[in-house]
Amino acid sequence: MGRLDPLAGGVDLRPAHDVAGPAGTRGPVGAAERHLAPDLARGAVLAMIALANAPVLLYDRPLGLRGHLAETGWADRVVTFATTAFVDGRAFPMFAALLGYGVVSLVRRQLDAGTTHAAVRRLLRRRHLVLLGIGVVHALALFSGDVLGAYGLAGLVILTLLAMSDGRLLLTAGLLGIPFLAVGATYGVPPEPGAAYLPSAAEPSLLTAAGLRLGEWLPATPVSALGMLVPICLGVWAGRRGYLDRPDRHVRTLRWAAGLGIGVGVLGGVPFALLVSGVWPATSLGVDLGLAVLHTGTGVAGGLGLAALGGLAATRPAFSGRAVSALAACGARSLSCYLAQSVVLVPLLSPWALGLGAWLGSAAVALLAVATWLGTMIGAACLARHGRRGPAEWLLRRIVYGRLNRPAQGRS
Repeated sequence: MGRLDPLAGGVDLRPAHDVAGPAGTRGPVGAAERHLAPDLARGAVLAMIALANAPVLLYDRPLGLRGHLAETGWADRVVTFATTAFVDGRAFPMFAALLGYGVVSLVRRQLDAGTTHAAVRRLLRRRHLVLLGIGVVHALALFSGDVLGAYGLAGLVILTLLAMSDGRLLLTAGLLGIPFLAVGATYGVPPEPGAAYLPSAAEPSLLTAAGLRLGEWLPATPVSALGMLVPICLGVWAGRRGYLDRPDRHVRTLRWAAGLGIGVGVLGGVPFALLVSGVWPATSLGVDLGLAVLHTGTGVAGGLGLAALGGLAATRPAFSGRAVSALAACGARSLSCYLAQSVVLVPLLSPWALGLGAWLGSAAVALLAVATWLGTMIGAACLARHGRRGPAEWLLRRIVYGRLNRPAQGRS
């Protein structure tokens, strides 16, 4: 194992006045230590995740590309276009980049508190193994499109990434871009022949659906983890520079990153979105795959641009109030809010419960997804008002930190 050192990129690790725990490991981050920009970005991307996940729970109708229904109504086609152009392949790279960024922040706090490299390695391994375990339960109980397992697997590789210099880290991201593009481009192209992108979504038996979900999740998770490593590498690189820790010091860089990233993401997403929504007719498999490659590659730029936009938003004095506080509270409890989306959407849409997925269209399910996200944001705001973490965050930290679960500065 290489030397675990976030200083490899030349980051200035300033003392954070942390209190080390009895075993040399400090507790988790407290509310007073959190940075606004990453929480705003996480809170916003959860809306995109809800919009990306909800359509794959629809069934009993012909499918188009990317698991979207092949619909003819103008409202449904507009929503399919918007989801493909601005959400699909953009939300999860953004979340993966924030994962890499957050790990650098975690390591920085631990090393500032005097934690040994070996103890930090154990902490990171334990944290990501717990995420992997939560992902297994999530997939088995509710949703095989779970990404927590993939984040857990990818997080185990972060130990190696942290030991790399900046040059090697960016080179690794470039080399991993080849399988990343291959995997992303073939996702949902050509259309699936069945009446549901996920067979488990159309299964009326609760127990059979659980078995199908596990069978869908097991092979997809390592592939998804491989695809996440590119934005994770870039998130580690950005985390070493602290772009979102003190965004007021990096306004010019964030403006460039937001404008260029979002612009590239939109321009690269629109052609494939026109194809998926049926505005452009499919021509040949080669052309379709080429547009999918463009969509996938520019999605990383779009995700990073959206994260930079979150940083810019945090620098604006007028950007405050209850709505912003609720969005930040949602981001601070992103694990709980992500799982809560499945708790709401899966029973509403699945045939073993209410079965709305058999007749809701893309536009209607998008409204349901946004409403679900708003509900989780309100719930997170209520928890924040009472100084409480989300239940999933509490469980994760209880297992990872044990008796150090209560942070040195407040609760989050």
